[in-house]
Amino acid sequence: MQIVSTRTVVGMEIHLELSTQSKNFTSAPCLAHPDRWDAPANTLVDPVTMALPGTLPVLNREAVELSMMVGIALGSDIPDFCKWDRKNYFYPDLPKGYQISQYDLPLCVGGSIEIETESGSRTIRIRRAHLEEDTGKLGHELPGGGKADGSLLDLNRAGTPLLEIVSEPDLQSAEEAVTFARELHALCVFLGVTGGVMQKGHMRFEPNINVVMNLEDGREVATPIAEVKNLNSFRAIKGAIEYESKRQVEQWKKDGVEMGPGRKATFGWDPEKMRTILQRSKEDAHDYRYFPEPDLVPLRVDQAWRDEVRSRLPELPQARRQRYTGTYGLPEKDAKALVADPNFCFFYEAAIEKASSEAAHATAKLLLNTAAKMANELNTTVPELGATPQQVAALVALRASGDIGSNAVETIFGLLCQEDTEAAEIAEREGLLQVRDEGAMDAWVAAAVAAHPQAAEDFASGKDAAVGRLMGEVMKQSGGQADASAVREKLIATLRS
Repeated sequence: MQIVSTRTVVGMEIHLELSTQSKNFTSAPCLAHPDRWDAPANTLVDPVTMALPGTLPVLNREAVELSMMVGIALGSDIPDFCKWDRKNYFYPDLPKGYQISQYDLPLCVGGSIEIETESGSRTIRIRRAHLEEDTGKLGHELPGGGKADGSLLDLNRAGTPLLEIVSEPDLQSAEEAVTFARELHALCVFLGVTGGVMQKGHMRFEPNINVVMNLEDGREVATPIAEVKNLNSFRAIKGAIEYESKRQVEQWKKDGVEMGPGRKATFGWDPEKMRTILQRSKEDAHDYRYFPEPDLVPLRVDQAWRDEVRSRLPELPQARRQRYTGTYGLPEKDAKALVADPNFCFFYEAAIEKASSEAAHATAKLLLNTAAKMANELNTTVPELGATPQQVAALVALRASGDIGSNAVETIFGLLCQEDTEAAEIAEREGLLQVRDEGAMDAWVAAAVAAHPQAAEDFASGKDAAVGRLMGEVMKQSGGQADASAVREKLIATLRS
């Protein structure tokens, strides 16, 4: 049967590790907290983590409140009542043989995220967000390298608070899915609920992908859903969806199998070959034998608690971008770049606070060009370069006043990163202050005209390109200390008046 058209349908499941002090159902230290990202294997365990007989879970209030923050930021409803359930399955890194999760009464219900696409703004609906616990982790290499005879179990991650966010199948392409993932990542990092380091598993994306095909006989058929597990980069999200969109069509042409009960399957992702790998058929909900967790009481949330958590929310990424473009007049591209890294964004905000909102555009230009370039070369971040927001603000003011030229900015910024000195002091010490003395300017311009009479004649007759040679000569005469804008004004006054 001939295929007339196809469209990709994607829903996303996101596992978000919350950076709490302790694990979700025990006081054992949490691996997702920044202080413990590199903890040696099996050092963050206790009897509850190991599921020893007689141990009982105790709910982590901090994990609940961080989950509520995410839900409120997404526009979710936080119900008055939710409960905990046991999700039963066997896997070597799940010590209890079940996971404490939420089934029919989750902590967060509904919500949405706005994304920008080529065709305009679109709303991606959130179905739910429920709080559960993470599993341990299996490894297959010995410390220091070398293949292990079997699998190695690390329980540091087991019990980490895990918020699973589930979207509706509203995404229509790999590009939209990546945009959605970036927006959600920025939102959660700005909220401070996670470290957001995807390579460490702080956020793991699992797209559910299938293709709807319109056939020449008028029928519409859908391929079985493929859930690609544990993607930890935006590149992997894009690659997996693009690959599955093509593979599923080709598979349907071979076997004609359509979506139906028991047809969903899970896949892994090979980042080197850029292809998915079939793992197993996917369980339906009843296969997990959900039942209410008998060792935890249901959770009740009143309005006062919701309001208290809501009061902690910072200004969110989308609102910041709108403020940067609307109030500060930044280009959309610059606003997105500033908000992409929360620490960079906070540094920018601090620099503006030390200067003024009028300097917002010039500050962004300095940080996105000079500072970001240096950070990239040194494989670090702008806040870690060494310069303070106050020093940056002073440097921007120095340039705005015309006391230094554009070429001096990079030099001064580099020195600010190395020493606790004011920009003006460095500019004076390094001979970078621009000279505006009228007498000296007249002498330099006269010397430039004498050295390049043809260029002077061309500029006088209206050929603007000729000014370059004249200005170069003035800069040579002044040792680079002449104010470039003042030089041009003087040349115009001298040769075109």
